[in-house]
Amino acid sequence: MNMRVCASATLALTMFACGGDSRPASVTASAKDTTTTRAIPGPAASPMRSPDSYNVRVTTNKGAFTIAVTRSLAPHGADRFYELVSVGYFTDVRFFRVMPGFVAQFGLHGTPAANAQWSDAVIPDEPMRTGNTRGTVAFSASGPTTRSNQLFISLADNRSKLDRQRMFSPIGNVTEGMDVVEKLNSEYGDEPNQSRINFVGNEYLRKWFPALDYIVSATIVSPTNK
Repeated sequence: MNMRVCASATLALTMFACGGDSRPASVTASAKDTTTTRAIPGPAASPMRSPDSYNVRVTTNKGAFTIAVTRSLAPHGADRFYELVSVGYFTDVRFFRVMPGFVAQFGLHGTPAANAQWSDAVIPDEPMRTGNTRGTVAFSASGPTTRSNQLFISLADNRSKLDRQRMFSPIGNVTEGMDVVEKLNSEYGDEPNQSRINFVGNEYLRKWFPALDYIVSATIVSPTNK
């Protein structure tokens, strides 16, 4: 896997962002101390097609929120998100980068084996059909053809920061529970090192960033058509 370096603040949604390991290995009562052991299958040989629209109910340790996905906005992104949810990929996945007034980012898996399968499984770029307004959900990217397994929720109207880069094509938006998203722990900012998460997983995050919030489950609900 190619390592990518940090650029400017407006390019901060890269697959590998700056971060350090300077925090003490403390333990908090809210930290989840389990290891994801269920094997996650890799991407299907032929991309799974999602319904034209579907909802994903994301249950976190802070509560639940719902993402409504519209395939016509970004078909490749909608299909990939549908596949990730379908195989149970997001269970115990941390919100490793939460920056108030900007984004809540997630998608790096808790086990290195799953990251090895999915991080390089990039999907084609897509034109932007809607802007990155508050509550929209899009895949992160670090350049052309780099979207794979990481997503972010915009915590503010990010059109002026992100749309001009033409890399972050929203696939849908949070329709319920945005208050839950806004309560996600932001104390670590963008400190967690994404390359370390990729290669070490939740073992690294539990040690250095024990209070990160996490996904308990993500489930597809109410598809309107196949």
